[in-house]
Amino acid sequence: MKTDFYTFQAQTSPHPLAMEVSHAEGSYIYDTNQKAFLDFVAGVSACTLGHKHPKVVAAIKNQLDKYLHVMVYGEYIQESAVALTKLMAQHLPASLQTTYLTNSGTEAVEGALKLARRATGRSEIIAAHHAYHGNTMGSLSVMGFEERKKAFRPLVPDVRFITFNKLSDITHITHKTAAVILETIQGGAGFIVPENKYLEKVKKQCEAVGAMLILDEIQPGIGRTGKLFAFEHYNCVPDILVTGKGLGGGMPIGAFTASTHVMRLLQDNPKLGHITTFGGHPVIAAAAHATLLEVVNTNLMAETLEKEAIFREHLKHPLITEIRGRGLMLAALTVSAEITNQVVLEAQKAGLILFWLLFETKAIRITPPLTISKDEIKAGCKIITTILDAILENKEFNPLPISQ
Repeated sequence: MKTDFYTFQAQTSPHPLAMEVSHAEGSYIYDTNQKAFLDFVAGVSACTLGHKHPKVVAAIKNQLDKYLHVMVYGEYIQESAVALTKLMAQHLPASLQTTYLTNSGTEAVEGALKLARRATGRSEIIAAHHAYHGNTMGSLSVMGFEERKKAFRPLVPDVRFITFNKLSDITHITHKTAAVILETIQGGAGFIVPENKYLEKVKKQCEAVGAMLILDEIQPGIGRTGKLFAFEHYNCVPDILVTGKGLGGGMPIGAFTASTHVMRLLQDNPKLGHITTFGGHPVIAAAAHATLLEVVNTNLMAETLEKEAIFREHLKHPLITEIRGRGLMLAALTVSAEITNQVVLEAQKAGLILFWLLFETKAIRITPPLTISKDEIKAGCKIITTILDAILENKEFNPLPISQ
């Protein structure tokens, strides 16, 4: 299978991790040798309830017995999509009531950018340096990292960049601006949280000049920071909210949400202002509905903050300079990119899945399922600190099998 993987399936990097997956359940992924790997990444923040959560699986199977795809998005009334969008509205501010379901987070970003231009009649988009919003052409255009963009230029015009958390840059938002798009917590940049009421001040400036604020919660949303959406921490309600990843509970999904009045602008002038064949797919919507129900009806969000404290306590080490982020969206920064790379690779040998961030090369991604246990957190942290001890002492690391 590994030969076929390299021969027939397109690769996204020169050196993929290439684990051969047999099955996954709870906080663990198993390879074809039946070795268990404790998952501290959760499909890059996507598997909110871990792997093969029984309520998500049951929702999928129930929908499978009814029907699969039946019609292009927005034409037929399909129970799972209606239930999902209604549940989202019930847990969002009154100004965020209507949701457009898409196939992925980057498609949701595309829809949000189009909606902002349609609503304001303006073209300028302002994004942040080191921002990541996806890889389609519009999303790539608002990525604040030239190294990853230059090979694909020309991109969408009339995009300007400001520095996240830099208050003096807020004045660049003017009457020419259609929208400001920001990650509520910057992901690829190293899990940078807003400071000094930054988001609140950006929203105030947007209101003053008639621009729309788009907050990208594809990664921090769905309970990962201890609130259902991270903007709830910062007294800032966006005009358009973008979600994805963890909303699907392991299934592919994206969504953008706005007021009913604004969202209706995509219905006419032109008709089909945004269209997707498989967005709102009934099976995926059913999985997302089950995921969202579990997050809002349990103690998972409150426990997320307790689990953050355990990570911070058990990852104290001379080679870890800081831990950024909030809840279970954490980045442990080591003293060098080389050490971070070694930790990620050695951890996999020991049965612990870690990963990198896009732009901050010294960061170790820690985004486990919200359902991870406190004992599992401690066990994984022990592997990390043991590897770091070996690096510090210039010794060979001998991994012990992880216990379940």
